[in-house]
Order: sequence, then structure tokens, then C-alpha cells
Amino acid sequence: MKKIIALVIGIAFAVGTAGFAAAQTTAPAPKAEDKMEKKVEKAEKKGDKMLEQKAACLDKAGTDEVKKASCEKKFAKKGAAMEKKGAAMKKEGEGMKKEGDTMEKKGAAVEKK
Repeated sequence: MKKIIALVIGIAFAVGTAGFAAAQTTAPAPKAEDKMEKKVEKAEKKGDKMLEQKAACLDKAGTDEVKKASCEKKFAKKGAAMEKKGAAMKKEGEGMKKEGDTMEKKGAAVEKK
């Protein structure tokens, strides 16, 4: 009885391990381009929202020049920060693209074997 239980557990372990290994090799890796597109879309939405907030702030300020200057100053800082972040994202995107190309080459080499 113990031998039968041990045999069943051994078979279950072998099947589970084989299934896990098969799942690891068949799942496609997310492309670096897709990740960057999502980040770019998110940044664009944030930029649009910031422009709407700036317009609302300027409308609220009306004819008061001090308030208008305050709005301009506030959103100038945010704009500079977003530009800096955009440059960093562009650099990161180039690195991810290179990494993706390298991984595709390795995958092709593995498939040939």
C-alpha cells in the first residue's frame, strides 16, 4: 500500500513539474515596446490633465495678474519636471528595446537547437 501511494505521488510530482516547465517555455514575454507605449500613453494623459488644470487656474485667476503669474510659475515647474521624466523614459525605452532584441536573439538560438 505504501509503495502504491509513493508511486502515485511520484507520478503526480513528475507530471506537475513537466507542466510547470512547459508553461514557462510557452508563455510569451511582454514586449518592451508594449510597456513603453503604456508609459507614454499614461504620460500623455497626465500632460493633458495638467493643461486642463492650468487653463482652469488661469480662468479662475481672471484679471488678477498676481494669480496668473502664480499659475504660470506653478505649471512651469510641473512642465519642466515632466520633460525631465520624459527624457528619462526615452532613455529607458531605448535600453528596454536593446534588451528585447537581445532576448529575441537568444530565443531564436534556443529554438534552433
